[in-house]
Amino acid sequence: MFLFQFVNLNSSIFYIAFFLGRFVGHPGNYNKLFNRWRLEECHPSGCLIDLCLQMGVIMFLKQIWNNFMELGYPLIQNWWSRHKIKRGVQDASIPQWENDWNLQPMNIHGLMDEYLEMVLQFGFTTIFVAAFPLAPLLALLNNIIEIRLDAYKFVTQWRRPLPARATDIGIWYGILEGIGILAVITNAFVIAITSDYIPRFVYEYKYGPCASRFEYSENCLKGYVNNSLSFFDLSELGMGKSGYCRYRDYRGPPWSSKPYEFTLQYWHILAARLAFIIVFEHLVFGIKSFIAYLIPDVPKNLYDRIRREKYLVQEMMYEAELEHLQQQRRK
Repeated sequence: MFLFQFVNLNSSIFYIAFFLGRFVGHPGNYNKLFNRWRLEECHPSGCLIDLCLQMGVIMFLKQIWNNFMELGYPLIQNWWSRHKIKRGVQDASIPQWENDWNLQPMNIHGLMDEYLEMVLQFGFTTIFVAAFPLAPLLALLNNIIEIRLDAYKFVTQWRRPLPARATDIGIWYGILEGIGILAVITNAFVIAITSDYIPRFVYEYKYGPCASRFEYSENCLKGYVNNSLSFFDLSELGMGKSGYCRYRDYRGPPWSSKPYEFTLQYWHILAARLAFIIVFEHLVFGIKSFIAYLIPDVPKNLYDRIRREKYLVQEMMYEAELEHLQQQRRK
């Protein structure tokens, strides 16, 4: 169920982050679907804006809809049940437990749905947090509201659920661990590929005005926009137009020896992106492992108490067995 919901809800986000505008080609040689329709491109300011808007819509509207459905569905069902039995006002002589019998029973998989909702929200909050930093704040506000809505729902709209023992959260712990690993990898790719951080970094230290002086100032990115645009000769379209147009890419100009081929700067940026992904992942995973080592899952005082309880239980069992053997020997 989690895999189905995860793919269903995150497919559009992964498409915008890593596939939108990547295979459109260039002017004069666009890739077309069925040789007819051009592939979709990103916003002129970059794909990161599209990704941020998509995340904002999902984190804001989807959570509002989920809260409405969680509270609205049992309200409507209880109203319909009262309408069928024609009891608009509860009789004071009827015990409360009999009135509560008319409430909606909790689904046998109700707790699974609550876990699923929280885990999916955790995925939205962490996997693309680099593109939408407001996601944790929206998740916090939603959870504060949902705590009160769930309390109202459990007390007034549902029958009292039957308790069940559980040693831990089960398979959800492994799913949360997997989401954490995926979040590190995804954010590394978002920063390196979707955003313009790496192209700006390469231009600043390799091609910009500060490349030869090895210094940093506000003028180091001067000319970056012009450098990130390639030339296309309009006369090649065969429509009687002349001049040049600019488009976002790192391709050779039409007057070069290899027109419209990827330039050396493109390969420098690609190498820098791959290096950033490797360094970022290893650094974050190293910090994560170090923090996990410093903070044990079981505190030392609790671990000592658990060992002492095991020792006392074994001692009690030994004494009981010894007393039993002594009684048999007397007989």
